[in-house]
Amino acid sequence: MSKPLDVRDENAYEDLLGQWSDLESGLGIILSSPASAQQFSHRVLQYDRWMQGLLQRDPDVGLYLLFQLASNSPVGYSASHALVCAVLCHLVATELHLPQKERNSLVHAALTMNIAMTALQDELADQAEKPTPAQQDAIRAHAIKGAMMLANLGVADDDWLDVVSSHHDDAVDKDDMRTAAPSVRLARILKVVDRYAAMISPRKSRSGRSAIESARSVMTRASSSVDAIGQALVRAVGLCPPGTYVRLDNDELGVVVRRSAKSNQPFVVVVGKPGGELENHPRLHSTAEAYPRIRSALPSSAVRAPLNHFYILQLGSHAQAMA
Repeated sequence: MSKPLDVRDENAYEDLLGQWSDLESGLGIILSSPASAQQFSHRVLQYDRWMQGLLQRDPDVGLYLLFQLASNSPVGYSASHALVCAVLCHLVATELHLPQKERNSLVHAALTMNIAMTALQDELADQAEKPTPAQQDAIRAHAIKGAMMLANLGVADDDWLDVVSSHHDDAVDKDDMRTAAPSVRLARILKVVDRYAAMISPRKSRSGRSAIESARSVMTRASSSVDAIGQALVRAVGLCPPGTYVRLDNDELGVVVRRSAKSNQPFVVVVGKPGGELENHPRLHSTAEAYPRIRSALPSSAVRAPLNHFYILQLGSHAQAMA
């Protein structure tokens, strides 16, 4: 496990939060107006390196801020979803020991897979009604159209283009993961990550599912190869990733701050009392070491009270001393 980030003062925390927000905003700009972005493919590579640098500072804090941003994104669902998927793909690629070239193609595809429907995706996230026939047509066409747009923008990585064009194609689920072509294998990973990230994100038409519900869904597909990807995802981020909310056995409310060696027993900060009121003195608790354990996960929409995330992460920085 990596050494936790030393969030010594609120300025350091605000700087890190600001960098994740700036990364998300910058990504939103090039996805919304790709033709206006000079050297588009190079910009995507720059955002990828920026993302990796932020994760290297502290993966748990990065995941915490990312999931908090995703549930309260000011720049639109599409860019937020793309960044969450890219981070998850990066972590799954590490877990599966993918070659660097494959990892790069996968993450760049995750960042750009919905480029042909950025504005529509933002509309749909804020739309209570079902998609109209015209919107359904655009959804069906966006993968192929996105790959064509990327090629016209100068993307020369064939795997990147193939993964974008096939990330909703059921045909990629049929081949054996061990013998499938790299682009097929990568498209399958992106399909699983895309579904997982979409399920945990709230939209106007529905609240997001809990992290545990979403993880179980991607781990219990009929195809054993898809199961393997879902299992790699859970190993990488935990059953309840940092930044997600949980209900403990004693009815207290917690927010996950750090993963532990056991994917289903992370470190949490207890922020709510059994009766529903906020805890005046939040405390760090290791669910792997002592009662109470996690009884269930909660969707982000279930917690409306404002929390002091800086203080919560400060408490989380003490987790390794408890491990």
